[in-house]
Amino acid sequence: MLFSNILIYFVLIPMLMLGGVALCRNIKQIRAVAVIGSTALIALSAYLIAEFLKAPVEDAVDGMYYYQSWHWFTAQNLNINLTVGVDGVSIAMLLLSSIILFTGSFASWTIAQPKAFFLWLILLSTGVFGFFISLDLFTMFMFYEVALIPMYLLIGVWGSGNKNYSAMKLTLMLMGGSAFLMLGLIGIYYHSSVDGHHTWNLLEIARNNAISTEWQYFLFPMTFVGFGVLGAMFPFHTWSPDGHASAPTAVSMLHAGVLMKLGGYGCFRVAMYLMPQAANDLAWIFLILTGISVVYGAFSACVQTDLKYINAYSSVSHCGLVLFAILMINTTAMTGAIMQMLSHGLMTALFFALIGMIYGRTHTRDITKMGGLMKIMPYLAVCYVIAGMASLGLPGLSGFVAEMTIFVGSFEQGMTDFLAGAGSLRLVFTVIACCSIVITAVYILRVVGKLLFGPVQDKHHLELTDATWWERLSTATLIVCVAAIGCFPNFFENLIRGTFDPELFRAIAMNLNF
Repeated sequence: MLFSNILIYFVLIPMLMLGGVALCRNIKQIRAVAVIGSTALIALSAYLIAEFLKAPVEDAVDGMYYYQSWHWFTAQNLNINLTVGVDGVSIAMLLLSSIILFTGSFASWTIAQPKAFFLWLILLSTGVFGFFISLDLFTMFMFYEVALIPMYLLIGVWGSGNKNYSAMKLTLMLMGGSAFLMLGLIGIYYHSSVDGHHTWNLLEIARNNAISTEWQYFLFPMTFVGFGVLGAMFPFHTWSPDGHASAPTAVSMLHAGVLMKLGGYGCFRVAMYLMPQAANDLAWIFLILTGISVVYGAFSACVQTDLKYINAYSSVSHCGLVLFAILMINTTAMTGAIMQMLSHGLMTALFFALIGMIYGRTHTRDITKMGGLMKIMPYLAVCYVIAGMASLGLPGLSGFVAEMTIFVGSFEQGMTDFLAGAGSLRLVFTVIACCSIVITAVYILRVVGKLLFGPVQDKHHLELTDATWWERLSTATLIVCVAAIGCFPNFFENLIRGTFDPELFRAIAMNLNF
């Protein structure tokens, strides 16, 4: 039966939430559906992790657990199936998505037009969950588009500032990236013959190393750029700051916290996994672009005065670090990349939640017009400091674990290349990327100093109140998760590291001696 597979419930629950919200008559009922549904998704993710950690290796199909496939559309020999399966990386992304949806529900407690807002928000999350469990390239692309399309209305209707321009810019650029991606996926389908027929099945393509080297060189850039646009890779990042600046709080949380991770996950799962030879030979091009993203995003954040723009450019830097680490094709660096996706997803969601809460009280995001908030709203101020410390890599928080793992793995691969006479590009750009740590500290400490300390800039701010109970629940949940990764990194590393085992990652192992 279709519903006998646990993974289907990650799509079924959001669909039930959509139906529940549509039937609601008041905001209390809408809130209840959002909270109950997102809580169920967190519980399902936790159960899945517990089962995954004790599951025998024999249960896996090419490293994927709970693998199952159902025929969907077979006319004209298209062989489109609903194929699902997860490994440690997928499960980590499912957990992240459910946590962000849960906290985003509380961050949107008083949103205008709540029924329409939550309908679009839950539809977006449906696409996200479906994307992370899909192993059929066509189905994966379908869920990818389901996750992108609601962004236009969520920003255009519920956003602020120059929201129409931002929504249109974001939509056009992401649709442009989707066009590249669609062409790349169609190319993969028609040039990956398995047993005499074409297939969309990701595992079958990887198992048979089905794509010729010549076509890998053509298709790899298309798929990597297609996903890289969503990952805010330079120079395709310009939609991100404007989109984040205009988006409502929960949308910014879900967009930066989860949606941008679709880009990094897609680059890893599709481009790198299916076309390893091209990934190895063409990595230097994208290492340059992602290295620029890391440093450029951090420098750009230094000169901003709008809180959302600061965090948006910070996201460009941190997401660039994810793609940078993946391109190292090194077990340690790639493990760090997944840890960075988790870390950045949680801490940027915390940042955007806090910015929305501060803006809702002060009605400004300009740091030059604020000051002394530590004594006015101490809870929110302390939470902002914790988020900032996680972003700049303070030990004990998630940012330190993720970035340290990335840089250790990158140096390891860079030195290996250098000593083998393969050039020093990886080593040089690793040193450049490490400079982002210092730059990040500059803009984080600058914002904390101007925003939270010093004299109060507006006397009306003295009348402001601190966080409500639903705001405290949302931010506290994210802080606990950020601290959990920082204090118990081995648990999360053990969850995802098996994905990079040479036997399971055979497509890369065969070509690159991974």
